[in-house]
Amino acid sequence: MNLGRQRRFFLLLGLLSAAAAGLLVFLALDESMVYYHTPGELAERPELARPDRRMRIGGVVERGSLARSGETIHFVITDFRARMPVTYQGLLPDLFREGEGVIAEGNLDGQGGLVASAVLAKHDESYMPPDMTDELKRSGIWQHKPERP
Repeated sequence: MNLGRQRRFFLLLGLLSAAAAGLLVFLALDESMVYYHTPGELAERPELARPDRRMRIGGVVERGSLARSGETIHFVITDFRARMPVTYQGLLPDLFREGEGVIAEGNLDGQGGLVASAVLAKHDESYMPPDMTDELKRSGIWQHKPERP
């Protein structure tokens, strides 16, 4: 091989190595990402509902939906367009309440529900996920709570 061919060979080898490394990094990041959706988004776009992928479902805990059976807790998250039943085993956050904002993280069970491994409640009395606030405003249900002094 002459010097010109050697340079092209090593340049091509370097480019292929960089592309392979970039692809591996992209695949690793994609597997570790947890996507946030609302029940309405999943109802409108069923292709997003993949049981093999962890996801976060955000919305409001539907009033009258909280039920306990032993250590298992069942409740329904709604965004007022669609509902999603959630099953969770563990301690709920202190701020968890019916009618309040919540985010549940876990895997879909294949039957339209979520098996949660973590439940996050609102962090203060005015918190609500931005997508949920926008949806409530569009539907005309939004009621802004005034700030306390």
